[in-house]
Amino acid sequence: MSSTRTILVVLGFLSTLAVIALIAVAVTQNQPLPKNIKYGIVLDAGSSHTNLYVYEWPAEKENDTGVVQQVEVCKVEGPGISGYSHATEKAGPSLAQCLQQAKEVIPSAQHKETPVYLGATAGMRLLRRQNESAADEVLSSVGNTLRSAPFNFQGARIISGEEEGAYGWITINYLLGNFKQSGWKKLLYTLKSLSETSGALDLGGASTQITFVSKHVSESPENQLYFRLYGKDYQVYTHSFLCYGKDQALQQKLARDLQTVENSSLPDPCFHKGYERTININEFFKNPCTSDKKKQLPFSQLYIKGEGDYQKCRESIQKLFNKSNCRFSSCSFNGIYLPPVQGDFGAFSAFYFVMNFLNLTSESSPLALNKVTSTIESFCARPWQEVKTAYHHIKEKYLSEYCFSGAYILSLLENGYAFTENNWQKIHFLGKIGNSDAGWTLGYMLNLTNMIPAEEPASPPLSHGSYVGLMVLCSLVLVSVLLFAWLLFHKPKCLQKGIV
Repeated sequence: MSSTRTILVVLGFLSTLAVIALIAVAVTQNQPLPKNIKYGIVLDAGSSHTNLYVYEWPAEKENDTGVVQQVEVCKVEGPGISGYSHATEKAGPSLAQCLQQAKEVIPSAQHKETPVYLGATAGMRLLRRQNESAADEVLSSVGNTLRSAPFNFQGARIISGEEEGAYGWITINYLLGNFKQSGWKKLLYTLKSLSETSGALDLGGASTQITFVSKHVSESPENQLYFRLYGKDYQVYTHSFLCYGKDQALQQKLARDLQTVENSSLPDPCFHKGYERTININEFFKNPCTSDKKKQLPFSQLYIKGEGDYQKCRESIQKLFNKSNCRFSSCSFNGIYLPPVQGDFGAFSAFYFVMNFLNLTSESSPLALNKVTSTIESFCARPWQEVKTAYHHIKEKYLSEYCFSGAYILSLLENGYAFTENNWQKIHFLGKIGNSDAGWTLGYMLNLTNMIPAEEPASPPLSHGSYVGLMVLCSLVLVSVLLFAWLLFHKPKCLQKGIV
């Protein structure tokens, strides 16, 4: 009997040691590895300025969603690269300061392996139309500067409006985690009828894009894109309107107003009362967005005088959207096919900047359309001197155009895309999602680095935490069983007395 007890004690002791060793190995073996961070750089060469973005992600999670994050943004001093058309050699050097900033953020040992991309948008699309050789020289200058940087240069090119729209759509849905659901989130998505992805509304200085998943049969193949992301197919509608960014839309409106002007003074309801601006007529019509309205005038300069009348301003802007010719079942404007808008939309870039300035970007409870309209109307009615005093820290050119930009955004969304009081609150004005700016640059990098796979990546059935928790639970059960067995064979004296 005593030898049996001894054996049981030894077995119990050895089992306990084994369990402890098992737990120790499981915890050690399954600890996350030290972070191996990778970096990527994208330059957004827009019509009015260039931004440089630095992104980072854990190398071991390259094909997982929500792991790429923005760690730095640098605004390049001066105009957009298209603004160097008369001094193309200066376009590249203008990026030097922001490239230096990127060098300081990214560890020097990783400079050579860090890809750098430059995508030029509508400003360069317009320059290419106006002067193709100047556009090529600007890109050459930019390419030379990026090649001389210590990073892995991957190209500088003009991206199409459709690409810009698609990459913006990828960015916001990637950051919102809409492409890949797991666990309870996946179950929740199958139970609810809400749209799985958000549409993207992008507004720049020279173009604007609308992109969303449409369940309607496409009537216009050139506006249709197909993606397979994480094992799921997406049929996406997208269109980019060149010359309908906020800056070029203002130029178009002024060009239209000039057709009826009688003298060199032009009263304009889209500028505050008391505001004045002078325009050089000769330069004005060199713009590809206004050249078709070129008119011989008996004066070389136009004097704009603000009236601050929102209703008149809206009427003037609405003339930019030609709704008369549509060969499809539904159109946005200028005869462009647009299926009915559906689901939630993220509106970013200038949509956000303008509406945020006007305090109309509350995310807790999006404002009703009539409230948005009345706010912009009130702002436009304020005298210029009062506005200038209240916002003295804002550059005068930008400040003077917020009235027009606010009215233009409402016209574009209501008259252009047919948003109404009923679905207005489906639009969410986004500056950042988490720590990353909403825009096309992240989607561009994700696409070029193949970081969003077509199929769902293989993943372990349990997370690290769940695995360790399960191992601990099983070990505790094993210890309890062994202890119980030992007690059965080796009753303590107190238990033996109780039984007698």
